[in-house]
Amino acid sequence: MKNIHLSIFSILFLVLSMQAQEITPITKADVLLKVIESNTSIKISEQEFIEARADYRQTNAVFLPNITASHTGITTTNPLMAFGSKLNQEVLTQNDFNPALLNDPTHTENFATKFEIQQPLINLDGVFQRKAAKSKMEAMSLKQVRTSDYLALEVDKAYMQLQLAYKGVDVLEKALATTLENKKLTDNSFKQGYLQRVDVLNMEVRVTDVQNQLQTAKSNVQNASDYLSFLMNDKAYVMYKPSDTLAINTFEVSTNKGVSENRSDIKAMELASSAYEAINKADKMAFLPRLNAFGSYELYDDQVFQGNANGYLLGAQLSWDVFQGSKRFGKAQKSKAEFQKSKLEYEQYVSKSNLEMNRAKRSLIDAENKLKMNRLALEQSKESLRIRENRFKEGLEKTSDLLLAETQYAQKQLEYYQTIFEYNYAQAYLEYLTKE
Repeated sequence: MKNIHLSIFSILFLVLSMQAQEITPITKADVLLKVIESNTSIKISEQEFIEARADYRQTNAVFLPNITASHTGITTTNPLMAFGSKLNQEVLTQNDFNPALLNDPTHTENFATKFEIQQPLINLDGVFQRKAAKSKMEAMSLKQVRTSDYLALEVDKAYMQLQLAYKGVDVLEKALATTLENKKLTDNSFKQGYLQRVDVLNMEVRVTDVQNQLQTAKSNVQNASDYLSFLMNDKAYVMYKPSDTLAINTFEVSTNKGVSENRSDIKAMELASSAYEAINKADKMAFLPRLNAFGSYELYDDQVFQGNANGYLLGAQLSWDVFQGSKRFGKAQKSKAEFQKSKLEYEQYVSKSNLEMNRAKRSLIDAENKLKMNRLALEQSKESLRIRENRFKEGLEKTSDLLLAETQYAQKQLEYYQTIFEYNYAQAYLEYLTKE
C-alpha cells in the first residue's frame, strides 16, 4: 500500500510539473517554416554553397587580368642605380657622364609610380580547374536542396512522434482511470468477502504498472518536444502540443517508381565525379606551356607622388615548366585515382539507393498489412474487455482475467497507434526516396 501511495505521489508531481510548464500548440506547417528559417544544418549547407561559389569566382583569374599599382621611393649612392634613376627621370646632362661622378655619385633620390597588368592568354590547366570548381558549386547547390528535403522528412517524423506520444498519454490515462475504478470494485468485493487478498494485491500491482507507463509516456512527450525544438533551433525547449491528432494518411504513394538519377543527391554525386575528372584533366594540362601577356606604365620623379617622366612596357611570355622532379606525374596519378574512386562511389551510392527503395516499398506493404491486423486485434481486445468487465461486476470473472484483458486492450491500443506511425512514416520515406 505504501508503494501505491508513493507511485500516486510521483504521478501527481509529474502532472503538476507538466501543467506548470508552458504548453505551446503548434502545427506541422509552423514547424516546417521555422526549420527552413532557423535550422543549423540548412545554414551550414548554405555556407558550404557560398564557400564553393567563392572558389568558383576565384577561377575568374583564368580570363581576367591581374592589375597592380605601386609607389616606391629610394635614395642611393650606388653608381648603376643612381645613373639609371636619373635616366628614368629624364634629367641626365652632359656632366653626369663625368667618370668621377659616374664612379662616385652623390646620393640620388628616385620616386617611381608603377601600374602593371598581367593578362592570361592560354592557360589550359586553369580552364579545367574552373570547370571543376563550377561542378563543385552546382553539387553544393543540389546538396543544399537535398538537405532541405531530408529535414522536411525529419519534421514529418518528429511531428508524428509527438502525436504518437500524446496518443500514448491519452490511452494510459484512460487505462489508469479504468483500473482505478476496477480497484474500487475489487476493494468492495474483498470487504464483502467475495475476493481474496491476493486479488487486491494483483489489482494494486496493475495500478502501479499503469502509473509507471503513464509517467514514461509523458516523458516521451517532452522528448518529442525537445527534438522539435532542436530541429527549429529553438533554445527554449518548451513543451509542444500538435494541433491535430495522429491519423492514417490518405494520400497514395506509387510503389512502381524507382530511384531517379535526377534526384538532387544522386545528381550531386555525379557532379562531384565530374569535378574530379576536370581536376585530373587540369593536372594533365599542366604539362603544356602557358602564354601570358604583360605590360606596365611607369612614372618617375625625384619628388614624392610626382611624375614628370614616364614610360611603358608591353610584352608576352611563353613559359613551360619542363620538369618539376616528377611532382606533376605523381599529382596526375593521384587525381586520376580520385576520379576513379568517385565513379565507384557514385555507382555504389546509386546501388544503395535502389536497395533502400526496395526495402522502403516492402516496409510500406508490411506496415499496411500490420495496420489491418492490429485494427482487428484492437476491436477484439476491446470487446473482450467489455465482456469481462460486465462479468466481473456480476462476480462471474476472476480478477486475474480482468487484469489480463485490461493489459491486452491498452497494449493493443498502443500497438495500433504505433502501427499508424510506422505506416505514415513508410509513405513519407518512400516519397522522400522517389523525389527528384
